[in-house]
Amino acid sequence: MNSSTVPQLRMPKAILFDLDGTLVDSAPDITAAVNELLATRKLPPLSVEQVKSMIGNGVRKLVERAFAASGQPLGRAELDEANREMAPIYRQHLTRLTRLMPGATETVALLHVAGVALGVATNKPQAATRQILLYFGLIDRLRVIVGGDAVSHRKPAPDALLIALDRLGVEPSDALMVGDSIADVVAARAAGMPVALVRGGYSTDPVERLGADLICDSLLDLPAALQGKTEVA
Repeated sequence: MNSSTVPQLRMPKAILFDLDGTLVDSAPDITAAVNELLATRKLPPLSVEQVKSMIGNGVRKLVERAFAASGQPLGRAELDEANREMAPIYRQHLTRLTRLMPGATETVALLHVAGVALGVATNKPQAATRQILLYFGLIDRLRVIVGGDAVSHRKPAPDALLIALDRLGVEPSDALMVGDSIADVVAARAAGMPVALVRGGYSTDPVERLGADLICDSLLDLPAALQGKTEVA
């Protein structure tokens, strides 16, 4: 384990997880959905690595970035149409190729048993998020799920985090956001929460540069780090 933390970080009353790149590796499914949409315009497919760099700001932004990367940037009306077409395609690519991130099941179970209130705050649509969490058997241990279409402003805005914490009845200072990208860090800071990042997600920048309070090699390292069983950097 190679985790770093700051002295004041402790086991929180609540933990909110990001979904894509944090609890699940959904990039292969998202890539398949993107390429299916691009094929309707006779555009060439994108690679998983290309699409990974586009994940994190909601489906509409994903579609916008995909067409731009394919050399056919869309105007607003065209983007609206492509986004509408993407919705049913996206729903067919939620669990075919998606896999849990290492340690996701074990970490969620351990924290649940420890009495931590758990939730998910993601830019993925609410229904899709619930379907994925149900498929992987995580949903029963999560007390709140807030998707990107359930808020006025998606991450990096703090809306989803603040709504989730309000439903849990936990103050931001007593909670922790766990994610994989700068959007998670910015959202957590805006909400007044500490934030942990997990390596191996979809960040285009090294997580060490993003200003998190805690960095873990995998989710498996998170409980021990919060219990003070790792060295303080």
